[in-house]
Amino acid sequence: MTETAELPDTADVPAPRRPALSPSRAGDFKQCPLLYRFRAVDRLPETPSPAQVRGIVVHAVLEELFGLPAVERTPDRAHTLLSPVWRRLREERPELAELFSDDEILAGWLESASRLIDGYFTLEDPRRLDPEARELLVETELSSGVLLRGYIDRLDVAPTGEIRVVDYKTGTAPREIGEAKALFQMKFYALVLWRLRGAVPRQLRLMYLADRQSLTYTPDEAELTRFERTLDAVWQAILRAGKNGDFRPNRSRLCDWCAHRSLCPEFGGTPPAYPGWPEPDAGEETPLDRAD
Repeated sequence: MTETAELPDTADVPAPRRPALSPSRAGDFKQCPLLYRFRAVDRLPETPSPAQVRGIVVHAVLEELFGLPAVERTPDRAHTLLSPVWRRLREERPELAELFSDDEILAGWLESASRLIDGYFTLEDPRRLDPEARELLVETELSSGVLLRGYIDRLDVAPTGEIRVVDYKTGTAPREIGEAKALFQMKFYALVLWRLRGAVPRQLRLMYLADRQSLTYTPDEAELTRFERTLDAVWQAILRAGKNGDFRPNRSRLCDWCAHRSLCPEFGGTPPAYPGWPEPDAGEETPLDRAD
């Protein structure tokens, strides 16, 4: 008797997701199409800086803080979360320990993370807040067919239904560049939430923990409609470049922070052979993207 091989149960196989546009990858393409290609298409590895890893850790501490009962959300309690969060991240990615050459440097780095946590508590009292969500994955498809996907640090919803989007900023990018990039990101989230919930967020709030300052912004429907057209145009440009790999470099002062300068033609480098347009999930964000 001939045995028949069993077919896999397709119900157990997750369907591949379509390529999507995230705020980080859209920002990459606007900054430099070749940078977008390196990150979203080639998926070249990048070694995070201590400042970037600190951002990941501080974001995780604040996420866990809001998982505690309101009465426990104190500065002392937040500081007790710091070392366990760092240990967990180090266990998940052992190579991160190599960023610190000795215990003294590591101690100074942890202290700098503690100061960011202190900075957070000068901006608001988390005991008085009840967020609807933390590290929220949001996804929607625009009428043009563009799929938008991203993660929101925190979503606050008032009893009256008004929505506030909160984003923590721990990075050291120059302010004029950092704020423009952050505002693009927040408009992205506002548009997605508007399309998902039918209501424009009342407030977008950027919390700069190092500077201990907040930037708030109130979007409106007309502005988000224009922003939607901008994202449509960005995605169409990405698709055109993706057909033949024509992702051109755009030299700017931001090149000083690029992890892939050695491969860039603007600096005498040669990009790897174009691997073709990826399917699925081109443009997916990473925790590193959300830790700035």
